[in-house]
Parts: sequence; structure tokens; C-alpha cells
Amino acid sequence: MIPEKTIEELITRHSSLEKDLASGKVDKKLFAEKSKEYSDLNEIVYSAKKYASYKNDKIELEKILNDKNSDEELMKMAHTELSELNSQFEKNEKKIKLFLLPKDEADKKNAMIEIRAGTGGLEASLFASDLFKMYEKVSHKKKWLMEVISISKSDAGGLKEVIASIKGKNIYSSLKYESGVHRVQRVPDTETQGRVHTSAATVAVLPEAEEVDLKINDSDLRIDVFRAGGPGGQSVNTTDSAVRITHIPTGLSVSQQDEKSQHKNKAKGMKILRARLYELERSRIDQERSLERKSKIGSGDRSERIRTYNFPQGRVTDHRIKLPLHKLEEFLEGEIFDEMIESLTLQAQEESLSNLN
Repeated sequence: MIPEKTIEELITRHSSLEKDLASGKVDKKLFAEKSKEYSDLNEIVYSAKKYASYKNDKIELEKILNDKNSDEELMKMAHTELSELNSQFEKNEKKIKLFLLPKDEADKKNAMIEIRAGTGGLEASLFASDLFKMYEKVSHKKKWLMEVISISKSDAGGLKEVIASIKGKNIYSSLKYESGVHRVQRVPDTETQGRVHTSAATVAVLPEAEEVDLKINDSDLRIDVFRAGGPGGQSVNTTDSAVRITHIPTGLSVSQQDEKSQHKNKAKGMKILRARLYELERSRIDQERSLERKSKIGSGDRSERIRTYNFPQGRVTDHRIKLPLHKLEEFLEGEIFDEMIESLTLQAQEESLSNLN
């Protein structure tokens, strides 16, 4: 049961905000903040009021059922209403508890996604490329803006590593459960005897940090410049345009050489470094609070095998929620991506609720 005082506070706060906003006397600086809070409470206040009146409504219906003088038709109606009341009570309770769960401040942020080929050689790099194309298609369908920050290609069109920025509404909350090891089982094009090979790629999704989220002192950075290598022609190697930025306190290091401009490479490198440092700090705080000690969904452990893409059987399976989808091709096309994310989000919420009890 949710404490009556908590329910009363929700209803009272909603009423107070409604009066403030209607008065027209709210400070301009606070108006947007109060409007947002009011909008959020609007989604829950009806359930809160119903939850608050449940006890009295139940007593009234039980009086009818326990009254020997009640006619049969009235008792039948009361029995039906009581059943509906109990069912609605459970739904309202769950809705309110979800609303009261601590919010992840990063959920509304943009995200950085890093994909790296793992075990499996060339086939792993081809799978990393397939994953990247999948996230590209999802971004396109959702009208998110994806920008490649760094890319390292392998032979035959594969990817050793790619880092991209994705911008839009609530990006991190939509993609955070993608972090982990993705495994593929299929027959490679180079396989002459039809044997199924297993390869893997690692995905890391980080909330994109702004300067206000994390202060990085210049004195904590060591910046080295060098000549870019790899494909790109002679012009790439004529100047020291590549940049390596090392955060001395943590030892985290980022190298960037995709651009011909040292300034642009440094800006991109700082963007990646800031996201990684922000995630490092978030992980430290989470460990201190032990928020994720029971959660299998929200751990974001990059070493955890989270999903298998089985091509011979046309199936994609998420191991955290034991959800098999026999629509592998559609999933890779981004068609049913939401179905997977909604299931993962729901399971994470259920785990969070069970931790409250």
C-alpha cells in the first residue's frame, strides 16, 4: 500500500500548481518548470484521487453485499462494481508507484553509441556493421539525428569500431538497454561447408554530457597531436591533425583523427571523453547507492551477453527477458525495435517496483 500522506501530497501539489498557473503571477523563470511539473502530475492525479477514495468506495459496496435486505439485482451490481474497483485499484497503485520511482536524470538526454567488433574476426566486423545499419534505420524511422563521430572500417565492408551521436527526444531512455554483448549465429559468405559460425560485437550507449553536467579542468588533460594514419590520401598525413586526449586522474584516453582539422578532431574527442567520464561518474554513484544490485535489465554491463541473432532460425532472443522474436529480418530493419524496447522497459520497471517492496 502507498501511504495516504503520499497520495494526499500528490493531489495537494497538483491543486496548488493549478492555482498558481491560473493566477498569472508566476515568475517567468519558474513558469516553465512549474508547467512541466503540473503536466507530469496531470497524468497521475486522476489515479491518485481514485486510489484515495478506494477504501470508502469499497466499504459502501460491501455494505450492500452484507445487507440481507438488499435485492438480488442490487447485490449483483455491487458484486460487479467491487470486482472492477479492486482491479482498478491495482492498476492505479502500479501507475502511482511507477510515477514515484526515482527518475534517471539522463533519460531525456541525447546519446553516444559505440559499436565494436568482438570475437569472430572478419565476420564480427560485418556483424558490427549490420548493428550500426540497424540503429541507423531505427533513427531514420523515429526521425532522430545520427551523426558519425568516429569510424574504423575493416575489409569487405565491415566495421572495427564506430562511434555516433544520436539526438532527439528521450534518446538515452530508448537506447540504454542496448549496452552489452550482441552475438550472431550465421553461415558466413566465406564458409564453403555451410557451417554456422558464432561472432560477437559490443555495444555501449552513453548519455551525452553537457558542460553543465560535468566540469573538466584543463589541468587534468594531456593533449598529444600526431599525424593521422590509415586511408584518406596523402593530404591526411601532411599535418599533425590527429589528437589524443588523456584524462590524467582516470587514465581515460580518446584518439580522434577522422577530420583534417586538428580543432575539429579535438572537439569530437572531447565530446566522447565527456560522455565516458559522465558515465563513469554515474556508475560510481549507482554503486554507492546499490541501485542496480538486483537489476538484470538496467546494469548496462558491456561484458554481459544480452542478445543473440540466430539467422538459420530467423530469431532474435533477448536473454535478460527471455524474449524470442521470430522476426529477425524485420528487427534488423528497425521495424519491430520498439517491441523489444517496450518489453525491456516494462521488465526494468517491474524490477524497480519489486525492489521498493
